[in-house]
This record gives sequence, C-alpha cells and structure tokens, in this order.
Amino acid sequence: MTARQAWWIARKDLAHLFRERETWIWSFLVPPLFMLFIGAVTARGPAVARETVAVQAAPDAGFLGEELLLRLEQQGFQVVRTDAQSFSRFRRRLIVPPGFTDAVLGSGQAKLIFERDGGGLGADFDGLRLRKAAWGMAADLALLRLQGREATPEALRELAAAPRTLAVETRPAGERRRAPGGYQQSVPGMLVMFVLLAMLTTGGVSLLEERRHGLLRRMAAAPLPRGALLAGKWGSRLALGWIQTLWAVAAGTVLFRVDWGAAWWAVAAVLALYGALCSLLGMLIGNEGQSPGAVIGAGVIASNVLAALGGCWWPAEIMPLWAQKLALALPTGWAMDALHRLMSFGGSPSDVVPHLAALAALAAVCAWTLARRFRFQ
Repeated sequence: MTARQAWWIARKDLAHLFRERETWIWSFLVPPLFMLFIGAVTARGPAVARETVAVQAAPDAGFLGEELLLRLEQQGFQVVRTDAQSFSRFRRRLIVPPGFTDAVLGSGQAKLIFERDGGGLGADFDGLRLRKAAWGMAADLALLRLQGREATPEALRELAAAPRTLAVETRPAGERRRAPGGYQQSVPGMLVMFVLLAMLTTGGVSLLEERRHGLLRRMAAAPLPRGALLAGKWGSRLALGWIQTLWAVAAGTVLFRVDWGAAWWAVAAVLALYGALCSLLGMLIGNEGQSPGAVIGAGVIASNVLAALGGCWWPAEIMPLWAQKLALALPTGWAMDALHRLMSFGGSPSDVVPHLAALAALAAVCAWTLARRFRFQ
C-alpha cells in the first residue's frame, strides 16, 4: 500500500511540476542553447589551431622567400600577405627584406624581422617555429652546396621528397589526455549544470510553496505514512531530473553529434546517480528555505559556483592543479570527471567506480538528513 501511495503522489506531483513555465524553460529550452553557444565558442578545428602571421615580402625577395613562407605554413602558421596599411593590425608580423634570395645564396646572411604582440610561452613557441623553418631551409641549402648542386626551387622540392637517412619516432609513454572541447565538453557540462540548477530552484521552490500553503500539513493529517510522502515527493523530482537528462542526451546525440563512449551503460549510471543526488539536494534546500526568493537565489548561486569549479563551463583538465583537486571534492566534479573518463579518455567502467560510490554515499547522507529534518509546516 505504501508503494502505491508513493507512486500516486509522485505522478500527481510530477504533473504539477510540468505545469510550471519555469520547468520547461530551465529544464528543456535553455540547456540546448547553452550547449550550442559554449560548444561553438570552444570548438576546435583547423581554422582555430592555425595562427595567422602577416607577411610583407619585397618583390625581389626571390624563390627563397616563397620557400620560407611555405615552411612557415608547415609549422602551423597561416601566412597572410598584407599591404603596409593592414600590416600593423596583425598580432604576428614578418618582414622578408629585399634581395633575400641573393643575400642568402651570396653571403649566406639575411635579416628577417619578426614582431609579435605579447610575450610568454606563446611568443617563445612562435620564435621556435620561425627558427625551425629558417634553419631547416638553411640546412637544405648547405646540403645542396655540399652535393655541388645549384639551389633552385626544383632542387629543394626534390630534396624534400628524398627519403631521410635519420628518422625520429616518438610515442607517448603513458595515456595521453587531451582536454575535450567543443560540444564534447559543453553538452555533458551543461547537462550537469542545468540538472542541478533545475533541482535546486524548481524542485526546492515547489516544496517550499507546498509547505507555505499548508498542503504538506494537510497531507500529514491524512492516513499516509511519512515514508510514502517523502518517497513520492522525491520520486517526482527524480523523474523530472531523469527526463531532463534524457532530453539533454538526445539533443547532444542528434543535434551536436556527441560521442558518449563505448560504455554507455556506465555513463547512464553516472547520470542516474547524479540526478538522484540533485533531486535530494533540491528537497533539502526547499525544506530549509524561508522564502521562494531565498531558495532561488541560493540555488542559482550554488549551481553556478559548483558548475564553474566542477568543470562544467570549461574542462577541469586545463585548470590549475589546486583547482583540479578542488573539483574532485565536489559532486559536479565527480560527475564531470567520470563523464570525461568514459566519453573522451577511453576509460573503462571500473575507472568510475569511485565516482559512483561518492555520488551514492552523498545521496544516502542527503536522504538520511532529509528524513530526519523534513518539515510539514
């Protein structure tokens, strides 16, 4: 009888939650929009990876000037020829002097002018790639001179196509983790964030309103076990969280082509436990809240802070080490780290057992606290 009563309460309560406009907006409309915006901003692609360098090459720079620009493109630069008026607008600027080819083939010396706005490791890396392109070309010219061959564009192409007598093979010594970007990061990140946001606001405020309007007090006077009431209230919010999760997964799969990994059932287990925890947290904040404004304010602030620190807005892997350790102390961090392991790093289900245990343990603590502190008025 208790299970049937809990089921009846959950169905009626869920129908009431779906009559609220805020439920549709924050659970089903806004999350895909955030997935689209953040995923598009953080997407990785060839156009993003290549870095533009503006080039002013003198008309008589010769074929070695063209060869240098080709080698710069091989180093990952996007070479753009500009006029003097547009030259200064670019962050990276290279001047190839007049008579560049004649100077290199004659005295072996020519001066390239490379300018870059800003410093740091990025500037050092740009200088390294520029030197690699210039010194590589100088080495090929020296080899042609040793072979007694004339330096021509055809000779340089032939030398580049020749098999190398010395090759360097590099392999990773361990698992290589490249922080996910684009939709592979934004879809699970916004899913984790908005499930928590919806549960802390909609789930919490609805429980507070029922207490303020005396509905819970009337239910307490009915021949209804306390456990059935709590189970029904939790069941409705749990169902809403799971429906929201299924909607986000479907949107991520169909609209954004997200790869959920081979162990989809482990991903489902992480999301199911996370939804259970968020629904209990929402009931706790609604049980302790004194006004709808306070519950909404606390829910919005808490969900945004936990999302930022837990790696929902950006990959936790790019944060400082102390922030990564902090993320692993938060439920959003547990969920995101588990999802990244399964979706992006090729992890096995056994890798996320600690995450599942942490989510389940915290959910059990929240359920015990709610059962002890639940207020009807």
